[in-house]
Amino acid sequence: MSDLRPRMHDRSRRAHAARHGRARKSHAAVAVAKVVAASLAVLLVSGTSLAAIAVAQLSGNIESVTLAGDDDDVTPTAAAPALGKFDGGFNILVVGSDVCDVVGGCADRQSELNDVTMLIRIAADQSSAVGVSFPRDLVVPIPSCPQEDGEGYYNAMSAQPINNTLAYGGLACTVLTVEALTGLDIPYAGLITFNGVIGMSNAVGGVPVCIDGPINDRYSGFRRDEAGEYTLQGQDALNFLRTRHGVGDGSDLGRISSQQVFLSSLVRTIKSDSTLNDPSKLFGIATAATSNMKLSTQLANLNTMVSMSLVLKDIPLERITFVQYPGTTGQGGVYSGKVAPIKAQADALFAKIVSDEPFTLAAGTGRGSILNPDAPSTASVDPAAPVDPAPPVDPAAPADPAEAPDAVDAAAPTAEVLSGVLGQTAADYTCSKSNN
Repeated sequence: MSDLRPRMHDRSRRAHAARHGRARKSHAAVAVAKVVAASLAVLLVSGTSLAAIAVAQLSGNIESVTLAGDDDDVTPTAAAPALGKFDGGFNILVVGSDVCDVVGGCADRQSELNDVTMLIRIAADQSSAVGVSFPRDLVVPIPSCPQEDGEGYYNAMSAQPINNTLAYGGLACTVLTVEALTGLDIPYAGLITFNGVIGMSNAVGGVPVCIDGPINDRYSGFRRDEAGEYTLQGQDALNFLRTRHGVGDGSDLGRISSQQVFLSSLVRTIKSDSTLNDPSKLFGIATAATSNMKLSTQLANLNTMVSMSLVLKDIPLERITFVQYPGTTGQGGVYSGKVAPIKAQADALFAKIVSDEPFTLAAGTGRGSILNPDAPSTASVDPAAPVDPAPPVDPAAPADPAEAPDAVDAAAPTAEVLSGVLGQTAADYTCSKSNN
């Protein structure tokens, strides 16, 4: 696909290495939760309070990773954050690692795979955000990636699952692969582990999640015996996010849409007054994220994170859209047992993303989720609250066209409906679809 779309920037490809050893080949890796893709955005939203609380401590938590194309003189700083907004749009790749966090090791996995890969695009006018989730089994070309010792490059591969990139060449290789696939330049990236997911869910005090029926997944350990809304945190939240067999059709594609149920609720929780006005909760979120993430060199700077947070916190929920990279199962050849990209739909999606053009979704939320029929209205009203009388209107006064309810901005672009693209906005209340 990269030959169909011009790159936004022409980045140099020097052999800078990711700062960790090469992982061993995987024999049985478990899926990590898609919520890790929101963890960086959560940290950025909470960043507006960092100037007032323990900046030095948070800076000391951050571990940095060098990406291909990073400048040699770019280094993290612990300076107090500037209060200005980030200039223009930006792209961040958030990667969820299934590396074992348990002291003594894990019997079910011996390597580090990126079972979660999500690209976050903030529009140049800062009015909208799009998060694109890439299925872990999506088969894609992997470009030549820099070796960890900086002495050369690994060979390119024509067709491999995208979740092999972290084991093959570290975070730098995952970034290069997504850049080649999408045509977007990605100077910012973050890597988070299982412990980070647990810490983030605890820091916000739990995330409300709706399910439409019983879920009993012995593989992930998540069980609920009836439909309803549950507030999940800690290991329970992680188990829910890892469940694949318990939701949708049991596929990785079903799990993505189920995880977006959690992700949208997490964003609503973070953007609520009860979180943004609670300094101790904000500090807990920031501490959980910085203690469990590796950030690319250009992102591992609190000034940068705070500037980005000032953009993210002002984007309305209905303008934050989560989509799945278009793919399908049941194909043969190199796609047997994996996910094949639907290139025409992906081209249409990224044409919109690259140009920051608005779009809407009509294909549904995905295999693992449904719209919540009992969703609250967008404007909650207390029926016992007194109602203010309408102010008197002078019939002779000229009408203000700016206040007319049907006034339309003729310059506003029309949002095109993207055929076949699945997802939802952060304003959409959805339920995970049980397959039990």
